[in-house]
Amino acid sequence: MESTYQTAEELAAALRAGEVTSVELTDEAIARIERDDEAINAICVPDFDRARDAARRADQARARGEQRPLLGIPVTVKESYNIAGLPTTWGIPEYRDFVPSEDAVQVSRIKAAGAVVLGKTNVPLGLQDIQSFNEIYGTTNNPWDHTRTAGGSSGGSAAALACGFGALSIGSDIAGSLRTPAHFCGVYSHKPTLGLVANRGMVPPTAPALPSDLDLAVVGPMARTARDLTLLLDVMAGPDPLTLGVAYDLRLPAARHERLGDFRVLVLDEHPLIATGSAVREGVDRVAAALVDGGARVERHSRLLPDLAEAARLYTQLLLSGTRARFPIEALEELRARVAALPADDQSLSAARLRAVVFSHSDWMEANSGRELHRHGWRQLFAEFDAVVCPITPTPAFAHDHTANLLERHIDIEGAEYPYLDQIVWAGLATMPGLPATAIPTGLSSEGLPVGVQLIGPMFEDRTPLRLAELLEEAIGGFQAPK
Repeated sequence: MESTYQTAEELAAALRAGEVTSVELTDEAIARIERDDEAINAICVPDFDRARDAARRADQARARGEQRPLLGIPVTVKESYNIAGLPTTWGIPEYRDFVPSEDAVQVSRIKAAGAVVLGKTNVPLGLQDIQSFNEIYGTTNNPWDHTRTAGGSSGGSAAALACGFGALSIGSDIAGSLRTPAHFCGVYSHKPTLGLVANRGMVPPTAPALPSDLDLAVVGPMARTARDLTLLLDVMAGPDPLTLGVAYDLRLPAARHERLGDFRVLVLDEHPLIATGSAVREGVDRVAAALVDGGARVERHSRLLPDLAEAARLYTQLLLSGTRARFPIEALEELRARVAALPADDQSLSAARLRAVVFSHSDWMEANSGRELHRHGWRQLFAEFDAVVCPITPTPAFAHDHTANLLERHIDIEGAEYPYLDQIVWAGLATMPGLPATAIPTGLSSEGLPVGVQLIGPMFEDRTPLRLAELLEEAIGGFQAPK
């Protein structure tokens, strides 16, 4: 059977029926990677020998009557996850030889569920970019147009899925790192509610793999269908067994609705701080039209929506101050002087980034208090709506730009230039309050590039945007293989 673009659900059914073996699926995936990945560079650390061994064990387990959700299914893993025996570098040259001795908790979970890990996927330097390139592993190209980025920081995973290199992948997200690559490559991803999925072992090289409650950052699933996202999230979700898992078991609420016509959806396509490109606006409109055709209640405005400009500034403050805490920077006194010279009325995101880098603890506490007010605003909104549909970034995938200083880059939107990092404000809309968000493809732009949107849902009600994603996949179509 030709399995390249079959879903994880379809592969599991074929394995159960004896129509194919895991060894056959694994060999086919490896052959495709060896044939096609030179042009894409998605798989930066192949692990083919161990994958074949895992596939043989999966076939033996199935012959014994074992049933596990991912038994025998080939998958990939973002390079930033620890896998015993493989390098974890985060693309940082000085750590090119660092090899952890223990799997990350999510790698352990997918292996326990029977997954066959083909290898690790490429990332940007330190996971700190909307593209995926680094000195160690090079550049990952977009499967739809090799002159463009596949996104970041889970760009290798999204490109691998679009090319048929395994049925599933796992990534991470703090600034759209699951959602942006999915949008750029035409696949699905889900940013879980903050704290829903244990993250131990998804740490910078040499850092101890300890349980921690990260601010903003999450780990989550990527796939080629919405149903496969749910399948993988069910494997990944739950507290760390070393901490909250000692006392708690997870039980996610069911989706609020099962029929498209029962959903109440707020649709957004305008942001006060950045323009929305026509291709993305058309993608949002395609989803809105499908919702209306399906009988859903669709609104374009709501007085309950938290202030988007304030949300973007709070997100910027929390993101940049947290990044500075994790990656100490030099020349703080010079930065403080630059902050002091900023006009008091400069409320641009560029000014917010600069101020946040020198935040005090009390500054952070004030921003966190603002976040709590926004969380309450979202709770009120989700009493009236079930989901929010909005862009992930303002444009489809853009051309590779390897300018070293991100602050010197710009993003072109309909002929107007904006600071490069301003494009993450849409991703931050869900990240800042910790809400779940599912990225879905909506079709192709006039240039033939994938365009996605995100479905933001209520906190810890991840099954609601995931179910809406399934229904929209039926209504407007889903993944398309690159031509």
